[in-house]
Amino acid sequence: MTLMEMSVLYADSAAAIRARIVELREEEKVQTDAEAARQLRRRIGELAPLWREMRELSALTAKYYDRSYHKHEKYTI
Repeated sequence: MTLMEMSVLYADSAAAIRARIVELREEEKVQTDAEAARQLRRRIGELAPLWREMRELSALTAKYYDRSYHKHEKYTI
C-alpha cells in the first residue's frame, strides 16, 4: 500500500468520525436527561482528537513526497 492510498483511507476515516461527532451533537441537543447528555459530550470529546489526527495523517501521507510541503512537526522524527 502506498502513502497516497493510505491518505485516502485516513481521509475516509476522518469523514466517518466527523459524521459520528455531528450525530452525537444532534443527539445531545435533544437529550432531556442530563447524565445522558454528559455522556454524549464525553464521547464527542474522545472522538475529537481522533478526528484531528486522521486529518493530519491524511495530509501528511498525501504530501509526504512533495518537496514544497512542510511536514507536520508532530510527526517528524
